[in-house]
Amino acid sequence: MSPAVPRYTVVLKPQLTDAEDHPRHGATLRSANVEATGELGVSGFPRYEGEGVQAEIDPETGAVEAVTVDGHALPYGWVAQVSDNGK
Repeated sequence: MSPAVPRYTVVLKPQLTDAEDHPRHGATLRSANVEATGELGVSGFPRYEGEGVQAEIDPETGAVEAVTVDGHALPYGWVAQVSDNGK
Protein backbone atom coordinates (compact mmCIF):
# COMPACT_ATOMS: atom_id res chain seq x y z
CA MET A 1 0.00 0.00 0.00
CA SER A 2 1.23 3.50 -0.81
CA PRO A 3 1.86 5.88 2.08
CA ALA A 4 -1.10 7.97 3.15
CA VAL A 5 -1.59 11.33 1.47
CA PRO A 6 -1.75 14.05 4.16
CA ARG A 7 -5.02 15.63 2.93
CA TYR A 8 -7.77 15.36 0.35
CA THR A 9 -10.84 17.27 -0.70
CA VAL A 10 -13.88 14.97 -0.59
CA VAL A 11 -16.90 15.97 -2.66
CA LEU A 12 -20.42 14.65 -2.16
CA LYS A 13 -22.66 14.38 -5.20
CA PRO A 14 -26.03 12.86 -6.09
CA GLN A 15 -25.94 9.64 -8.11
CA LEU A 16 -28.15 10.26 -11.12
CA THR A 17 -28.84 8.48 -14.40
CA ASP A 18 -29.13 9.82 -17.93
CA ALA A 19 -31.95 9.08 -20.40
CA GLU A 20 -30.47 5.61 -21.10
CA ASP A 21 -30.04 4.83 -17.36
CA HIS A 22 -26.26 5.26 -17.47
CA PRO A 23 -24.97 6.44 -14.09
CA ARG A 24 -23.65 9.98 -13.84
CA HIS A 25 -22.99 12.31 -10.97
CA GLY A 26 -24.70 15.62 -10.51
CA ALA A 27 -23.25 18.86 -9.21
CA THR A 28 -21.33 18.88 -5.94
CA LEU A 29 -23.70 19.19 -2.97
CA ARG A 30 -20.99 19.53 -0.35
CA SER A 31 -17.22 19.41 -0.13
CA ALA A 32 -14.88 18.96 2.80
CA ASN A 33 -11.15 19.23 3.29
CA VAL A 34 -10.07 16.17 5.25
CA GLU A 35 -6.70 15.42 6.84
CA ALA A 36 -5.06 12.10 7.73
CA THR A 37 -5.60 11.01 11.33
CA GLY A 38 -2.74 8.49 11.32
CA GLU A 39 -5.20 5.65 11.94
CA LEU A 40 -6.55 2.92 9.69
CA GLY A 41 -10.30 2.59 9.37
CA VAL A 42 -12.37 -0.61 9.42
CA SER A 43 -11.87 -0.88 5.65
CA GLY A 44 -8.11 -1.15 6.22
CA PHE A 45 -7.41 2.17 4.50
CA PRO A 46 -6.17 5.40 6.10
CA ARG A 47 -8.76 7.48 7.92
CA TYR A 48 -9.27 11.19 7.20
CA GLU A 49 -11.37 13.73 9.09
CA GLY A 50 -12.46 17.33 8.63
CA GLU A 51 -15.44 19.64 8.31
CA GLY A 52 -17.89 17.01 9.59
CA VAL A 53 -16.70 14.29 7.19
CA GLN A 54 -14.85 11.11 8.15
CA ALA A 55 -13.57 9.10 5.21
CA GLU A 56 -11.39 6.08 4.57
CA ILE A 57 -9.51 6.59 1.32
CA ASP A 58 -7.40 4.15 -0.72
CA PRO A 59 -4.15 6.08 -1.31
CA GLU A 60 -3.36 4.09 -4.48
CA THR A 61 -6.63 4.73 -6.30
CA GLY A 62 -8.11 7.72 -4.46
CA ALA A 63 -11.35 5.75 -3.98
CA VAL A 64 -13.45 6.66 -0.96
CA GLU A 65 -14.00 3.28 0.70
CA ALA A 66 -16.09 4.42 3.68
CA VAL A 67 -17.59 7.75 4.68
CA THR A 68 -19.79 9.41 7.28
CA VAL A 69 -21.18 12.92 7.14
CA ASP A 70 -21.92 14.76 10.39
CA GLY A 71 -21.82 11.38 12.17
CA HIS A 72 -24.32 9.70 9.84
CA ALA A 73 -24.15 7.40 6.85
CA LEU A 74 -24.05 9.08 3.47
CA PRO A 75 -27.63 9.90 2.41
CA TYR A 76 -29.19 7.40 0.01
CA GLY A 77 -28.42 8.29 -3.58
CA TRP A 78 -25.27 10.30 -2.79
CA VAL A 79 -21.69 9.34 -3.66
CA ALA A 80 -18.38 10.48 -2.18
CA GLN A 81 -15.34 11.10 -4.36
CA VAL A 82 -11.92 12.63 -4.03
CA SER A 83 -11.84 15.89 -5.93
CA ASP A 84 -9.51 15.95 -8.94
CA ASN A 85 -7.70 18.89 -7.39
CA GLY A 86 -7.96 17.59 -3.84
CA LYS A 87 -4.42 16.37 -3.18
